[in-house]
Amino acid sequence: MVRTRFAPSPTGYLHIGGARTALFSWAFARKHKGVFVLRIEDTDLERSTPESVQAILDGMAWLGLDYDEGPFYQMQRMERYKAVIQQLLDEGKAYYCYAGKEELEAMRAAQEAAGLKPRYDRRWRDSSATPPTGVAPTVRFKTPLDGVVVIDDLVKGRVTVHNSELDDLIIARSDGTPTYNFSVVVDDWDMRITHVIRGDDHLNNTPRQINLLKALGAPLPQYAHVPMILGEDGERLSKRHGAVSVMQYPEDGYLPEALLNYLARLGWAHGDEEIFDMEQFVEWFDLGSVSKSPAKFNPEKLAWINQQYLKKADDHRLAELVKPFMLRDSCDCDPRHGPDLTEVVALLKERAGTLEELADAAVYFYRPLEPAPELVAQHLSVENLPAIKAFAESLQTCEWNKAAIHDLIKATAVAHGLKMPKVAMPLRLLVTGELQTPSVDAVLALIGREEVLRRLTARMEKFAGS
Repeated sequence: MVRTRFAPSPTGYLHIGGARTALFSWAFARKHKGVFVLRIEDTDLERSTPESVQAILDGMAWLGLDYDEGPFYQMQRMERYKAVIQQLLDEGKAYYCYAGKEELEAMRAAQEAAGLKPRYDRRWRDSSATPPTGVAPTVRFKTPLDGVVVIDDLVKGRVTVHNSELDDLIIARSDGTPTYNFSVVVDDWDMRITHVIRGDDHLNNTPRQINLLKALGAPLPQYAHVPMILGEDGERLSKRHGAVSVMQYPEDGYLPEALLNYLARLGWAHGDEEIFDMEQFVEWFDLGSVSKSPAKFNPEKLAWINQQYLKKADDHRLAELVKPFMLRDSCDCDPRHGPDLTEVVALLKERAGTLEELADAAVYFYRPLEPAPELVAQHLSVENLPAIKAFAESLQTCEWNKAAIHDLIKATAVAHGLKMPKVAMPLRLLVTGELQTPSVDAVLALIGREEVLRRLTARMEKFAGS
């Protein structure tokens, strides 16, 4: 059975690169009716925090990347790691190294001065010297001295590394805690991981991990190293490119399905398909279609995809998602007092790129916006003011629906010898405070007769007195 895992370190938020790795691992497991495991690699005690763990869990939950097993925490598996380290020591496949930090720095400095690649020279590998007193040793793995490690990577193809290029990596620090490369190996073995899908920044670790697995007599998983995500300038993705915590995207008004769709297209393709749901993605996904080249993060493309999902989203769901944005200081209005928000978002969603934009666009339905004086002067004049007053008078008894309001605007324009925009534009401006809205008849119908008349009366009085 296929078993994949996502194994983030809780030293920060879940970012775009991590989310895409999780998505690919999740999709591969789902496609093959396998198991997706979540593992928290929290052995970096100085940098790991409970807040980061929660940020990872929140990000996975918001994206809907459900895991079948876990979350497992490495810090809860210390006894297991120590037992395996002792096993390697007992079998002569690992050894204690008493070289201190200053000694290792001096060794590397001498190697660099001689034009050699700086690395541990294995001075304690087969040493019979008496260990120095008062020195807490590290434990190093006896890397094979010859031969090669062959990685048949499911994305990059065959990669061959000579063991002579590898040093004897530390598998336990001087305080006894295991290192990353060692704990990952034991975890993948114990959790029966069949496919390791991760960023290609881990490719250098893979030969070391394979040697460890072989020394333990453990089965080797298949590896797929996914190229990193770059900014549009070709540099590694960072905050200045808009790379933020996954949980910033709901704050900014993105839908999870839109971000997932975008992440799926970052370095993977199925023909020219742009918009697809996760069920379709799982059906199509295969590692052979993952690009060997880095993907470039494009915020504009993400915004476009989010817009497509907003257009086809259920209006009731959108209304619930928009409510918190409308209560923010930037909108400062309560959607419970005014027209049905579901109907409002249905009218506005074609024009919005995010939930935040949708909320901003909906404000004038719940509180009047003050039109700019220069716009009022431009669109309301002695020529069309009588028409607006006549329209307001007729509006009191007009049947209240979009079609009737449209007919009344048209009839008012004809009666006063005006083109329809000469009536519609000042109406829109006086009632909403905006020049760009959906059709004014639909907007007025939603705002409601009493509120429309109140706004028109107040604004016309203001204009007449100015």
